[in-house]
Parts: sequence; C-alpha cells; structure tokens
Amino acid sequence: MKKVYRKRALYFMMLPGMAFLFVFNYMPMYGAVISFKDFMVKKGILASPWADPWYKYFMQFFNSPYCGRLIRNTLIISLLKIVITTPAAIFFAVAMAEVPSKKYRQVVQTVTYLPHFLSWIIVYGVFFSMLSESRGLLNYLIRSLTGHSVNFMSSTKWFRTLLVVSDLWKENGWNAIVYLAAIIGIDSSLYEAARIDGCNRLQMIGHVTLPGIRSVVIIMLLLKVGSILDAGFDQVYAMYNTQVLSVGDIIDTWVYRTGLRQWNLSLASAVGLFKSLIGTTLLVALNALARRWGESLW
Repeated sequence: MKKVYRKRALYFMMLPGMAFLFVFNYMPMYGAVISFKDFMVKKGILASPWADPWYKYFMQFFNSPYCGRLIRNTLIISLLKIVITTPAAIFFAVAMAEVPSKKYRQVVQTVTYLPHFLSWIIVYGVFFSMLSESRGLLNYLIRSLTGHSVNFMSSTKWFRTLLVVSDLWKENGWNAIVYLAAIIGIDSSLYEAARIDGCNRLQMIGHVTLPGIRSVVIIMLLLKVGSILDAGFDQVYAMYNTQVLSVGDIIDTWVYRTGLRQWNLSLASAVGLFKSLIGTTLLVALNALARRWGESLW
C-alpha cells in the first residue's frame, strides 16, 4: 500500500483511460447476452425471452447458405493483407532507417503517413477516379493501347486485389512507424561490431536489423492474426457492390445488413460473438506458441 500511495499521482492519471475502457469496451459486453435471446426492442435485453435452444442463432448462421462464403472471403482478404502489407511495412521501415539524410527521411515519412488520416470514402473516390471504367485515368491509358477497358471496381477477379492495394497505399506508412521505432532502438554498437567484421549494408540488415526487430514483428503478427476475422469493414463497405458480393462480402458487412437493415439483432450479435471467440482463441493459442520462441504478449 505504501508503494501505491507513493505513486498515487500516476494512478490518478490512469483513471480517465481506465474509465474510457470500462464504459466503451467492457460495459458493451453485456449486450452479448442478446445472442442467446429472442431480442425485442420494446422489451429490452432483460425482459426479452431466452432463445430455445440457447444456440438457436448460432446454428441459424452456420446452417445459412452464406456462412461458408462469408468465412472464406473474410479469411482470404485478411490473410492477403497480412502476407502482403506486413513485409511491405518492414521493408519500408528498413529503407527509411538506411536513408542518410534526416530531412529527406522526414519528408518521405510525412507524405506516406498522410493517407492514414483519410477516410475510406475519400480513398474510394481516389481509386474510383483512377480505375473507373468510363472515366478512370488507368482505363484511359488501357483503352489508348488496347481499345478495351477493364471494369476494376465491379470485377470479381480484381476486387480483392483492389482491397489489398488500397490498404497498402493508405496504411503502409503508418504501419511502418512501429518497426521504424524498433530499428532506431537497436544498439548502435551492434552495427559497429558488424562493420568491423566486414559486413556490408545488406549483411548488417540481415544479421543485425531484422533479428533486432524480431520481437516486434512477432507481437504485431500476433495482434493481426488475433483479429483475422476483422477484414476491414469500413474499407469493404465503402468499396464493394452487388456484383462483387461473391468475393467481397465479409462477416462484418453481413452482420451490418442483418442487424441494422433487417433488424435481426440476435442473429447479428451471435455472429459477432462467434467472431470474437475465434479471434480470442487464435490469439491465446498463437501467444502460447510464440512463448516457445521467447516472445509473447503476456
């Protein structure tokens, strides 16, 4: 208690953040009980009758013709983003760390960070102006060369590529911040020792830089895999249309349509709870695996 009292100022500073987490992250968890009830808005959560059987809405989702497609699309899109954007962010961070000019590095970092602060609606507008079949700049070039145009925005062949490329353009600079901070934190004496041993720049990156940020890479991958069923609702909802539902419809967009448009809140809540349980299970399992390598979140 003496130690707590001695650091009371720090604990008081934590209170607003703890209150925010409690109100906006933990209290809404009470609403998960809707998954097990035939929820009626007029009666509220407590007065609404319990579903019979209790897993009624979970089975309704699993037996629906959309279940397999939604899970498949969500996993494919999430995995594509992880596999492509993570190495790209690491490569960009390493490249920035190797730039000798501090002013040039700051300019490049600022330019690449800026898209992160744009909404997905604006990003969609940017890509629409580039890829529109009738007025897009890229299609103008394609028509001038081949006489034909490509319907990128409504093509099942190109839609997932569009999602990955737009996410890479928008978030790559921002994602690289963590890796760049980890690189800056590497002891400079390790580079001096590698230079004395005759290593060139590429060898120093392979033997000093990348091993030095391994723990950060593992932790970031754990967090991404833990949220693998979050394929990016804002992005997909802004960019998809009825012609690409077969390859672009994900769990979150379906939950939105089911819960808010069809007003089936019990089914939407059950699917959301299922997604959270899968993410938590994956995170715990992979964290236990990473602990064998000497790295873990807890």
